[in-house]
Amino acid sequence: MPRCVFLDRDGVINVKPPAGDYIRSWEAFHLIPTMVDWIRLFNALDLLVIVVTNQRGVARGLMSQSDLDRIHEVMLERLAVAGARIDDIFCCIHAEGTCDCRKPRPGMVLEAASKWNIDLKTSILIGDSPVDRRLAQACNLKFVAVDEGRITEVVG
Repeated sequence: MPRCVFLDRDGVINVKPPAGDYIRSWEAFHLIPTMVDWIRLFNALDLLVIVVTNQRGVARGLMSQSDLDRIHEVMLERLAVAGARIDDIFCCIHAEGTCDCRKPRPGMVLEAASKWNIDLKTSILIGDSPVDRRLAQACNLKFVAVDEGRITEVVG
């Protein structure tokens, strides 16, 4: 069974927008350079790299599903040019309290684990928020807290 590094998106892969705002276009998306190197390292170690991200800006009508898809498409292209590969992306686009996939609920991680046959006991989640930490706890994943590409805490 493969091991996986689950990554939050905003605040981990790219610079987090101001509180209450959303990344609505590629032009507002700014990769964190150290994370590109981290992803390359995870790839070299044969770890799956999967993004799990809440993107309720779609439910709020602040962006369309196609806007979100375009952001992810360009993100994957830019990472690939830098020699970094993300294996899959799982998004929750739903409003708060309307689904089982919105973090910190485990839906996205469990769906990824089923799809990729992931060994959750040997996998980790890298995030920047208490919601990410609670998701890691709910899935019994090790948790690494980061701030602008720097490790601030390791749990588990």
